[in-house]
Amino acid sequence: MRSEEKRAQFDEQLRLIEAESQQEAFEKAQAIGLKEEETFLNEEQKPVRWKFVNVAELQKLNNITDGMELQSRTEEQEDAERYTNMIHQKARAIQMKTLLQVLTI
Repeated sequence: MRSEEKRAQFDEQLRLIEAESQQEAFEKAQAIGLKEEETFLNEEQKPVRWKFVNVAELQKLNNITDGMELQSRTEEQEDAERYTNMIHQKARAIQMKTLLQVLTI
């Protein structure tokens, strides 16, 4: 791959959809995905296009409870310390954002 070539990026999102049937949930999820498609210029003034691909998975939730697991994935990393540091950085960013929201109220 040439250095100026960019790898394709995919943003997989987990969404909570309220629906009476699996078909309704599928249609609503597709509508959300299509609505969020966009094209814009990045910081290098090059066009970026976010295009909805499709709904890849539906999971029925019978009861929604506080703290329930919605999704889990296992990461395999070469550098465990780097990965855990990145997780701690993300947590600090969430805490700072929350603190700033409280201070601006």
